Amino acid sequence: MKEKLKRIFTLLTTFLRIGAFTFGGGYAMIPLVQREVVEKHKWISDDDVLEVIAIAESTPGPIAINMATFVGYRVAGFFGSLAATFGVVFPSFVIIYIISFILRQFQENIVVKYAFSGIRAGVLALLCKSLYSMYKKVKKHVFAYIIMAAAFVVSAFIDIHVLWIIGGCALAGLVYSLIAEKAKGGKTNVNG
Repeated sequence: MKEKLKRIFTLLTTFLRIGAFTFGGGYAMIPLVQREVVEKHKWISDDDVLEVIAIAESTPGPIAINMATFVGYRVAGFFGSLAATFGVVFPSFVIIYIISFILRQFQENIVVKYAFSGIRAGVLALLCKSLYSMYKKVKKHVFAYIIMAAAFVVSAFIDIHVLWIIGGCALAGLVYSLIAEKAKGGKTNVNG
């Protein structure tokens, strides 16, 4: 019991740090979550992180909150998910609450504009790092490349809601798996 309480507290403090020091939303948090939960605490594996990202992306709500909830649950059950979710949400809530009072006064300030410009550049770098990290860990397969390219083209150049894209990718993966399973006589390795 004492060990579980310690894990819950560690989840809370870990996700408080992640929530407080990550700008740019959930995707920018992915490298920090991966470093904390895989490399530092060794709660889950790199493959688990990819699964958590896929699940968090496919379920309603912000990816950062969904990731915290899933990781917390895997580490310490219900109360772990509660602690991790609270930890990732609370800093944003406090910061947004404070900013809401002062933003209008400083919105046109040149220093504030430059600061936000720098933050945007940093967020873009974190997103690129996240994309690169995920790409390195995903098993390579021709079908995966085709789906990735198709999803990118559809999302970048055609005005289709992201849920339709995710659903289409899931359906394509399911159809491909069924066809590959039939072709190999029931022994399928979709990941190549």
